[in-house]
Amino acid sequence: MAAKKTTKKANVSKEELLSYYRDMLLIRRFEEKAGQLYGMGLIGGFCHLYIGQEAVVVGLEAATKEGDKRITSYRDHGHMLACGMDPKGVMAELTGREGGYSKGKGGSMHMFSKEKHFYGGHGIVAAQVPLGAGLAFSDKYKGNDNVTFTYFGDGAANQGQVYEAFNMAALWDLPVIFVIENNQYAMGTAMARSTSSPDIYTRGAAFGIKGEAVDGMDVLAVKEASEKAVAHCRAGKGPYILEVKTYRYRGHSMSDPAKYRTREEVQKMRDERDCIEQVRDMLLTGKHASDDDLKAIDKEIKAIVNEAAEFSKESPEPSLDELYTDIYMEAEA
Repeated sequence: MAAKKTTKKANVSKEELLSYYRDMLLIRRFEEKAGQLYGMGLIGGFCHLYIGQEAVVVGLEAATKEGDKRITSYRDHGHMLACGMDPKGVMAELTGREGGYSKGKGGSMHMFSKEKHFYGGHGIVAAQVPLGAGLAFSDKYKGNDNVTFTYFGDGAANQGQVYEAFNMAALWDLPVIFVIENNQYAMGTAMARSTSSPDIYTRGAAFGIKGEAVDGMDVLAVKEASEKAVAHCRAGKGPYILEVKTYRYRGHSMSDPAKYRTREEVQKMRDERDCIEQVRDMLLTGKHASDDDLKAIDKEIKAIVNEAAEFSKESPEPSLDELYTDIYMEAEA
């Protein structure tokens, strides 16, 4: 089944453009601060930053409505912030404090928010993909028009359970968008060395699943592709695959020195393709905002992030009484 690559940009208002700029900048500044706290020893364990990939989740969230669900991998802080989770709760969970979304017991990779329909953060590669299909099955069963966004990376795309999930989703016409966040490196291995097909989304053709590739460094292109995929799912036409081609600036995790690529490669992407700078240029050249306006937004965002960092440091350690809470679901009377 043929599938095209999206190149056309969506129409967007000044207000929308400013909103995307703010949302992406919040993720960027939050992740930079998380990296600092990790270096200070205030965040332990694993920590995978989203710096460089902000346009993916912001563009996709632009097409959502209340009731839509999202589930992703361990590189999840950006997804949490984009769906409206409180930066304070996210940062406090990173530092393992009681004020975190999982009361300090989940850490970076295991946060949930029933209120925001965010179902994790999963540390096992590709484990979230069949779970995402299951979330979509729930909506299909209930007969509503909600959509589930199931995120995974280019490395996870080589896992067998992904294709089991594809098969069931296609068989049952599940309203799920499989989002492949292709950041070019499966941990430390370039995609060309680990994946036989240059376009991963085409693998859906074996199951009759439509899909396309989209420029993940362009938030407007992602938004347009997302709207198309969402319309497909809400119309009851089954699953859709979006391969969003993006790039991460940092290593796989905070412990990764990223010696498998050159500094020049990363800097070239920053200089020529940065998703935030693209929107900044659009705002300035379109006279939607002045340089002072954007500096004020950055100052505001930094204040929000700094407040979250202070909250994460001041929040108390989890009580031993909480050790076994929220593990088992209470039976209804």
